[in-house]
Parts: sequence; C-alpha cells; structure tokens
Amino acid sequence: MIRLYDTPVYLTKRGLLPATAETMAAAHMPAPEEAAKGTMAYGILEAHNTSGNMQNLQIKFDKLTSHDITFVGIIQTARASGLEKFPIPYVLTNCHNSLCAVGGTINEDDHMFGLTCAKKYGGVYVPPHQAVIHQYAREMLAEGGAMILGSDSHTRYGALGTMAIGEGGPELVKQLLSRTYDVKMPGVVAIYLTGAPRKGVGPQDIALAIIGAVFANGYVKNKVMEFVGPGVANLSVDERIGVDVMTTETTCLSSIWTTDEKVQEFYMIHGRPEGYRQLQPAENAYYDGAVEVDLSAIRPMIAMPFHPSNVYPIHELKDNLQDILADCEAKAKVSLGDKVAYSLQDKVIDGKLYVEQGIIAGCAGGGYENICAAADILRGKNIGDGKFSLSVYPASTPIFRELMVNGVGADLLTAGAVLKTAFCGPCFGAGDTPANNALSIRHSTRNFPNREGSKVQNGQISSVALMDARSIAATAAAKGFLTGADELEVEYTGPKYHFESSIYANRVFDSKGVADPDTEIQFGPNIKDWPEMVPLTEDVLLRVVSVIHDPVTTTDELIPSGETSSYRSNPEALSQFALSRKDPAYVGRAKEIREVEMIRRTNSCPMRENEAVKAAFTTIKAHYPDLKARATGIGTTIYAVKPGDGSAREQAASCQKVLGGWANIAREYATKRYRSNLINWGMIPFILPQDAQTDSVGDTSVATDVLPFENMDFLFIPGIRTAIAEGASQVTAYRIVGDQMLPFTLGIGEMTADERQIILDGCLINYYKSAQK
Repeated sequence: MIRLYDTPVYLTKRGLLPATAETMAAAHMPAPEEAAKGTMAYGILEAHNTSGNMQNLQIKFDKLTSHDITFVGIIQTARASGLEKFPIPYVLTNCHNSLCAVGGTINEDDHMFGLTCAKKYGGVYVPPHQAVIHQYAREMLAEGGAMILGSDSHTRYGALGTMAIGEGGPELVKQLLSRTYDVKMPGVVAIYLTGAPRKGVGPQDIALAIIGAVFANGYVKNKVMEFVGPGVANLSVDERIGVDVMTTETTCLSSIWTTDEKVQEFYMIHGRPEGYRQLQPAENAYYDGAVEVDLSAIRPMIAMPFHPSNVYPIHELKDNLQDILADCEAKAKVSLGDKVAYSLQDKVIDGKLYVEQGIIAGCAGGGYENICAAADILRGKNIGDGKFSLSVYPASTPIFRELMVNGVGADLLTAGAVLKTAFCGPCFGAGDTPANNALSIRHSTRNFPNREGSKVQNGQISSVALMDARSIAATAAAKGFLTGADELEVEYTGPKYHFESSIYANRVFDSKGVADPDTEIQFGPNIKDWPEMVPLTEDVLLRVVSVIHDPVTTTDELIPSGETSSYRSNPEALSQFALSRKDPAYVGRAKEIREVEMIRRTNSCPMRENEAVKAAFTTIKAHYPDLKARATGIGTTIYAVKPGDGSAREQAASCQKVLGGWANIAREYATKRYRSNLINWGMIPFILPQDAQTDSVGDTSVATDVLPFENMDFLFIPGIRTAIAEGASQVTAYRIVGDQMLPFTLGIGEMTADERQIILDGCLINYYKSAQK
C-alpha cells in the first residue's frame, strides 16, 4: 500500500528511480545538486527567495492569513514594533471564537478589533460564520506558484499549486514589517501516487494511511511533500485538498502538487481563472526521498485516540477489536497516568464498537464532496434516537448555500444530522464536546488528548477517532456501530458545485490594499499589551518547574485550546492556563520565580526575598565569588521529550515567556514552528543530548528519560549571553544540589544571526525596537 524509499530518488518518465551510484551511472542521470532544481518546490522557493543563496532562504510571501485566536496578538506585536500598513494582502478570518460563548464581550471585541485594523492598515476581514480560514484561502486567495504564510498550522494549499506554510504569529509579524522568513533549504520528498481510490474511500483515508507511515520515523519532518505520479489525476480537487490539509500531521514544512485541468476548472468555478498555473516537476527531478502510495490498496481508515498517526484499517480494527483497544488504552495511560480512568473496551457491544458522536467539519471534513458523499450514504436512512448524534459543518457559506439549493442539506437533516455554520470549534475543543467517557468519530484534523474539550483536571475524559466523512456516515446509518464505507453499496451522485461569489462580495470587507490611517482601532477591555520583556543576561539561574516524560507533547497540552482561546488577546490572563491540563502546578511555580525576577529588575536583592533562590545563589557564589545576583537573570524552564507537535499557536511559547520562562529543554522539537515560536519570544531552545532507556507499558514501548536534573531543581548557566552571541553549539550548565554544582551539557542548535539577536534582545518586539534606535 505504502512504500518508503531508503535512498533519494529521481522522478523519471517511467516512475521512481533510486539514486544509487549504480543506477545513476547506468541511466546517465544528472548530478543531484542540479536535478534537485527540477522540483516544483525549488522553483517556487527560488522565486520568493531574497537572499541570493538557495541554501539559506529568506522568503517573502505573497499573502498572509490569520484567524481570531491569533490575529490580535500578531497585530499588537506588529504595532509595538512600528507597523504602519499591511505591505501585502492580510486576511483576518473569524472561525475559531465565532460562537462568542465564553468570556462575555471579549470574543466579539476581538472581531471588532480585527475589522477596524483591516480598515486602518489595509486588510481583508471575513466575519464569523462565513468560512473557516483555509476554505476562504482556497476559494479566494490561492494562486499557482504563489506562497502564503498563515498563523494556523494547517495552512496548506498545495493541491491548488500554492506553497503554504503555517507558523506562529511572530513569523507573520516579520512579514508585516517587510522582513523575511528565514529557513534553510528544506529537503523535498516525492509522494508518488499510483492507482485510483476504491469506492467508499475518501481523502481522510488516504491522508491517515500516509501519516501512519511517516510520522513516527520523521521521514518528512520539516521537509516539503511534493505530490506527483499518475494517481494524482485520479483524485478530484476536493480529494486532493482533503489529503493536502492533513500533511501538517506528518510534521512536514509544506506541500505542493502537480496541477492539471481539474485544478484549472476549480479556479474557473470560483471566478479566478487567472489564478491557475500548470505545475509539473522537470524530467529526472531529484528528491531527497520518496513515499510511494498505491491508492487502490487503501481501505477506509481510522486514527484511534490520541494521535492522527495511531492508524488502522477499519476492517483490521473490527477483526482485532479487543487487542487494539487494549493497546490504545496502554498508550493513553502514558499521557493520562492515573489522573483519570480511561477505557475503550467498554465501547464494545455484542462484539461491535459503538461510538456516541459523529462530526464532519472544518478545513478537512467540511468540503462539498465529503458532505455530498455522506448524504448519499444516509439518504433514505436515519441515525436513530439513541446516544449517537451527527453534526455537519460546511467549510464555507457558499458551500452551505449550494447544499441548500441542491437538496443535499435537506437529506442530511431528514436523516437526523444537524447542519451548522462554518466553524472550527469541533477541531479544537470549542464545540460539540462529547459526554464524559464518550468516543467521537470525526472528519477533522486532530485527536490529541483533551483537544475535543474535556478536562482531565476536572475528572473528565472523552476521546476522538479520526475517520473519513464517508465512513462516519456509514457508522451513522448503523446507528453508531463502527462501519466502513466500503461495507455498503452506495450510489454516489457527485452533484456539480456552483460557487455563489455574491456571498463574499456582500459581506466580506476588502480594503483592496488601501489603508485608512484615520480609522480608530476598537479595543475591548480584554485586549492588553504585551508585558515588558528584558534582554538576556550574561548568566542565568533557571528553575525547572515542569518535567514531562511523554514521548510527544502537543501545543494543546502546553496551552489548552477550546474555551481558553477566548483569552488569547490578554497575555496575562491567558498565561494562567499554561500546562493546566498537563501540570496544574506549573503556573504557581513559575509565578513564584517571576516575582523574584521582578525584584531583581528593581535593583533589590532577590536573595532576600526567596529562601530557595537564596540557597541557590549561596552555592553559586562559592564557585563564582564575583557573581552579582542583581545582574543575573532569574527565570524558569520546562523539560519535555519532544514538545510542540500540532498547532502553530505562538501562545504555547508566549505564555511561558509571560510567566517568566527563559528557555525550554528538550530531546528534540516536534516542529520547526514551535522552536521558532520559542526563539521569537526570546526563549532559548536547549537540546539535551539523547540518553534514554526503554521500558514497557503493556504492549507499548515507552522511552523513559534519564535526566541530569529533576523537577524543581535550579540550573545555573554561566556565560550564556556570550555563547548565544558567538554562535556556540553548546554550553555547560550546572545542576545545584545542596552545596554542589553538577555539570552537564546543553545543546543550543543552529540559529541565524537574527534569531540569536532576538534571544539576546529578549523577544521579537525588543529586537525591532532596538533596530529602530
């Protein structure tokens, strides 16, 4: 079904050719460094690179996108750094906090902030319920050969010929200030598609199969996935989009697809024929690796809790139900521990898996073809009057309208489904949270722990399995008993789509790039400025205030989504939720040390105010008698094995910074975007050299770290400012134990000159302020 090549490859007319010395010589292949220029990714990156050096890129994007969890913080940061006008089109969508259900006026206050900023600085404002961020971008922003940067991790428009990247807000700030996105030339991996999907298989099935093959081994991590091969032509554009948006869950940097007449038709349907551009790799293009996918071999899939890579064919799960459920429970225990009772095996009724909820929604599931296929399956049937419920969220109002016009919406409502407006809530825990201990099947993007809205700290746990809309509808037709879409005989009608452009023309504010400086920005009482952040000191004393041994830590665990997102515009208020579902003691511990640092900044002696800090400094001064406590930065750090999987939300880092965080320590960082978020908020992304042993939990292998420190230890790092300034790759740190200072090594990792200066200045805002002096 899926094959991963263990060598680079050439893409030839006959298919993939492994780039070994023997095959290269026999086939007279061009040199890899020249043939690599033949990828679509290389051509697009070259057209947008301003550095003149294709190994060290400095990219300027064509367009920017944000939603209402992120745009307030981005614009506030840019304003503090000298913003006068949006230099390129910047679209502010409102698809996350659009229900305005928590926090009184604060969500709608954010929306009004966005509208007035779009007018003042020359942007585009998409009101709540009109479209989820990525569907609007597909319909109105994507262009062949263009590049879009978005402050949402699922910013992926490769199926339309647009190379799109999801990053934390500070990277968008750089673009708003006419700076660049700096990154080394990424590797490019060919995703070579053959065959055609069998009946009942949808884009989520294909995506989950790929994610399951490449996530754990990091095969495409921080690389560009380039979709090529004869199988591309056998996918509709909606199917390609559905696969493409899920590439984020592989931890790749971006994606790009070959384009054809089907993509050209998509642009014509949406009234933008000029946006189409044919993209094809050059003959004998060189790729750093390849994933060969036989579409005809893929069966309906399910990603079990709690990760999109925890995948099984549905028929395999049904055939081995108890064993797989027990394994999923064992994996869950690694993250959940004993904080809450968790079981899946009690969902088995008469040998069948029963689920309580189905959701088809958002940028992955809310596409037109997915919903039409679900309606075909449910036509003439119903979901019953039991626990099982089904909600369907079309990804945009134009899609919703078409479903009303052609009767598909009526079929779904008759079957017992509920149709709702464009909204990302089910994907990040702000809508349709299941009952305690319930299992939800969703055509959405993620199924991380608690992302669906439950709260472990309150004794709640529910879980999500990812499936394609077709199998969700088949399960709905079976009244909640798990059913793959290939188990049913269905006539798929495939109704043609008609896009009604007047919906956006009548409702979306588009400045056409013309700013109105006289517009007064509308602030609400929850919209606050960023607190003062100080430059990095020569020496730092850090207290470890959280240690997380999970194999992977998601951004949702670092800062919860859902109702918490209502406070995204208030840095101090939001920071109170940091790690709240993973380590509730973190905030209090961090604030205690932050208070000591605030005393240091006022030229008072921090040793007089905190006995633990006093004891640490006493030990340090025995070894460094000339050390000045008032000149030594005091902060906190957390340790996690592999933090930052998932969302691009910068708040996972900024909340730590607001609470006095100066660094993270990790074995590795799950994504480039999380590491970039740390750097942009002036936090050092330390790497701890690998040294782990493996224990067993049930049938699941779990890495158990052997650390040179423990939670609540103090770490002293002398000369860290000089080390960062001089580009050192590592530094000696000391664990303070009584009167001893025990040395160990921390890696710093490679950074650009700008990134080093941002850390030295204390954050991106300080960096720009310093540059203006």
